[in-house]
Parts: sequence; C-alpha cells; structure tokens
Amino acid sequence: MPARILEEVDHLLGAASTRRTPTRLSCPSCGSAHVAQVLGDNGGISYVCTACGHNWS
Repeated sequence: MPARILEEVDHLLGAASTRRTPTRLSCPSCGSAHVAQVLGDNGGISYVCTACGHNWS
C-alpha cells in the first residue's frame, strides 16, 4: 500500500508541474511552495503551509 501511495503522489506532482497556470502560492512566512488550500468554518478559504505550519486567508 505505501508504494501505491508514493506512485500516486509522484503522478500528482508530475501533473502539477506540467500545469500551464503561472499562479503558484508560496508561504509568506517561510517562502515554501508547499501550500494547501483549506475550507474554513464559515465557508471561507484559507491556506496552510505544510512546511512550517503557518496559516493565512
């Protein structure tokens, strides 16, 4: 199972790198591009850096 998960992650990373949209989020705290979009309690959109844990909206 872990090997399958790693294959899927590699597939998703490959697709993300070939995407043609130039917009890429980066963490305002550490500058990392490892950012996840999360849905807030009131339906708002927030972001969290998976490298340092910083979150913002």
